[in-house]
Amino acid sequence: MKKRCAWATNELSIRYHDEEWGVPVHDDRVWFEYLILEGAQAGLSWDTILRKRDRYREVLDGFDPAKVAQYDQTKVDQLLADPGIVRNRLKIAATIQNAKAFLAVQKEFGSFEAYIWQFSGGKPIVGRRLSLEGAPTTTAESDALGKDLLRRGFKFVGSTICHAFMQATGMVNDHVVDCFRYTEVATTGKKPRKIGK
Repeated sequence: MKKRCAWATNELSIRYHDEEWGVPVHDDRVWFEYLILEGAQAGLSWDTILRKRDRYREVLDGFDPAKVAQYDQTKVDQLLADPGIVRNRLKIAATIQNAKAFLAVQKEFGSFEAYIWQFSGGKPIVGRRLSLEGAPTTTAESDALGKDLLRRGFKFVGSTICHAFMQATGMVNDHVVDCFRYTEVATTGKKPRKIGK
């Protein structure tokens, strides 16, 4: 039986853990999707967001930031009435604002990808965690990322959300060391940097 991180406990979270979590992202549309989903997750469980993810993809035009940035009040009202997503007025407004801020970053840096990786030194930070017990919910890197995103006009990007975002997108490999995915997603040829226990 494969050893996994303890949080992967049901079919949906196991599939997400085994296929996505911690895998370095190199596609701006995927970056935008994770940014929006992590913000939507604030105060909720990630399982809730995973269950709603397909509907989010449908109603947010496949997470196309150029389209989301153009949403008007009619679209906002439709989203607020849709039980398939998190119907929170502030989070929906943040989704539209974040799309605009995302496009501005793309314009300045050429891509969101070129911007975001600077917060982990251009490569994944490889953890050496033996257990998730006592694991930090923020790091110096997530503090810096959250601060910079806020300065650029992004919403729902506090350090805790940014840390989860960095873990999900492979900026940090936080699989526990005896999880089968740890070595699969670890950057080869790079000396792991010890963080946490």
